[in-house]
Amino acid sequence: MFQRTLIIFAVLATVFSGCVSAPEQGGTNRVDDGKIVIGFSMDTLKEHWVRDRDLVTAKAKELGAEVIVSVADANEERQIEQVDDMLTRGIDVLIIVPHNAKSAAAAVEKAKANNVPVVSYDRLVLSDKIDVLVSHLHSTAGEMQAKYALEHAPKGNYVMIYGPSTDNNAAIIKEAQMEVLKPAIDRGDIKIVGEQNAANWAPEEALKIAENALTQNKNEIVAVVASNDGTAGGAIQALNVQGLKGKVVVTGMDAQLDALQRIASGEQSMTVYKSIKPLADAAVEAAVKLAKGEKIETGKTMKAVTKEIPFVFIQPIVVDKSNLMLPVKDGAESYDDVYRNVPEAERPPRDK
Repeated sequence: MFQRTLIIFAVLATVFSGCVSAPEQGGTNRVDDGKIVIGFSMDTLKEHWVRDRDLVTAKAKELGAEVIVSVADANEERQIEQVDDMLTRGIDVLIIVPHNAKSAAAAVEKAKANNVPVVSYDRLVLSDKIDVLVSHLHSTAGEMQAKYALEHAPKGNYVMIYGPSTDNNAAIIKEAQMEVLKPAIDRGDIKIVGEQNAANWAPEEALKIAENALTQNKNEIVAVVASNDGTAGGAIQALNVQGLKGKVVVTGMDAQLDALQRIASGEQSMTVYKSIKPLADAAVEAAVKLAKGEKIETGKTMKAVTKEIPFVFIQPIVVDKSNLMLPVKDGAESYDDVYRNVPEAERPPRDK
């Protein structure tokens, strides 16, 4: 039923728009043997980001490139310093996952001053100087979350838990969610009784937001639109304490293992599955091309500040209990791990 072919990764590569060229000779620090050195500046290794690191490194090795990885641990100043260090060590191209979309522009400035092209990975750096954005369609993810909530809880009180204000993706997701929910709000079908940004996407922040909303509304909540799985997990902690396990629609994103387990056990309603491998592969392929001075051609752009940036995107997919085997069939997680908390008699067949 859930064939691998259901996963459609919309990595667009057409010749009629969004064309960008790298500097003619790549970075100024190319190593003598000609091997491309990629700097991978990461915000964190929490949640799914270890897998991103490993997949980027593996793809680079496959293409004959090397990767220098730095992790800022959610510290924007540290990230800029680490990029500075990588430029000093000698990289030909930078892939960056910004902690702060605005302040990371300084890291981009430093890279471009060194004639090093920049790939913005999964999150958009708010700089017109990045060469390409490689990301999932987060606007679609936000739409999916809100539509799912409305379909399963068409009337009642909603709590909105957004990502951090420093993350441009959080703003994109929020805007998409509200565009879907607004007609229902205007009709009076639903009422948003709590909404707040969760700093650093932290589950403990989401826990507090959900606890406050439940207290203020005497537990009369029908849906928590959480923007990712970490915040969904925090909200579910608060719901479970109040005896509301499985009684409130809770959305998520990233298809983390713990979220898939919560879906399997009936605690979380859905997640948005963003397969990491095609994203990592596309980012490294773009980085290698830019380092070689080759053109990158895409069929879509994304506005950074004032300029449209070439955008390579991956289409996300809704996963709930009805198609929970999808990440298993895709090889993202194992059957035994996903259904670990479900009695064997209640699990679907392994080959379903």
